[in-house]
Amino acid sequence: MVHCPECEATLSEKSDVEFVEMDATTGFFAASKRFYLVACNDCGAAIGSGVAGAKA
Repeated sequence: MVHCPECEATLSEKSDVEFVEMDATTGFFAASKRFYLVACNDCGAAIGSGVAGAKA
């Protein structure tokens, strides 16, 4: 069983977390990167994140 490190809520289903996609443009390239954040639905604490490849 996985628990939120902030509020100790049980995270057992996809609906227990929120997946957020954010864009960030870079100054050196014409493309931007996609950043992903996983947050607890109970308290909003960031649990994990990742970066996807550049998109045009």
